[in-house]
Amino acid sequence: MDAYALLLGSTLSAGTVLALAALGLLINEKAGIVNLGAEGMMLCAALAGFAAVVHTGSTWIGFAAGMAAGALLAGLFGVLVIWLNTNQYATGLALSLFGTGFSAFAGQAYVQAKLPELPKYAIPLLSDIPVIGPALFKLHPLVYITVLLALALIAFLYRSRAGLVLRAVGESPESAHAIGYAVRPIRLAAVMAGGALCGLAGAYISTVYTPLWVEGMVAGRGWIALALTTFATWRPARVLLGAYLFGGVTMLQFHLQATGVQVASQLLSMLPYLATIVVLVIISRNPAWIRANMPASLGKPFYPGS
Repeated sequence: MDAYALLLGSTLSAGTVLALAALGLLINEKAGIVNLGAEGMMLCAALAGFAAVVHTGSTWIGFAAGMAAGALLAGLFGVLVIWLNTNQYATGLALSLFGTGFSAFAGQAYVQAKLPELPKYAIPLLSDIPVIGPALFKLHPLVYITVLLALALIAFLYRSRAGLVLRAVGESPESAHAIGYAVRPIRLAAVMAGGALCGLAGAYISTVYTPLWVEGMVAGRGWIALALTTFATWRPARVLLGAYLFGGVTMLQFHLQATGVQVASQLLSMLPYLATIVVLVIISRNPAWIRANMPASLGKPFYPGS
């Protein structure tokens, strides 16, 4: 039973990384912007968060540093694609490559650095419940904050005027511009908010999930988060569900190894990426369903004067 409780808790922790990044990318895409630079942003944010904790000893300052790094890189991306009308896909790929290379170069000084020991978190009374308590109520507060964030995003997108405007910009920026909304600043704000969440995901990886810094430690999670937005058909609740599903697949490899299942470790390591490919193949079999849920202007440039 303890093994299954550990698997459940690990699944929630691993899913938090994907949920934060995918929710950020969902905000981008609801505004009509595709950012393929999530992997690079998360790596730079992971380094920024780790360095901040090394020098301050505070995980929360590390989270703030990661969010700032993610928002800064996303803002640069936003200026290029929103004002200079560079290709969104090419610019995003360039950002991902830049982030990968820059974090590897700048992070050399932190490879051997150690973080202070993390405090133990537990919700009184609930954490004492057998099996469920250790699995659900002894997790880092950011795990619970992520669930609340998804609920807040649902309320924002579908119950607020600002959310309606954001979705309108993603559906038809020309119409939104015609009735007086500042499409470009709105898109930039969405891109930077999404970048901040990707940055928070990166900082969580390096300061809590695996508290160390190594080159390339995001290990493709930015790309999985991109696929997750499509898998979830651009719905925050489905993003959360999908993130925990992918998190469970990721942790299953360690659970199987711990229980003595004789499967090659390389095969088990492939599971999260294989699951991503299978899901995308299944979804792509029904393009009409994707078009019905996808923001109509996703990936399309906007020219105010046209």
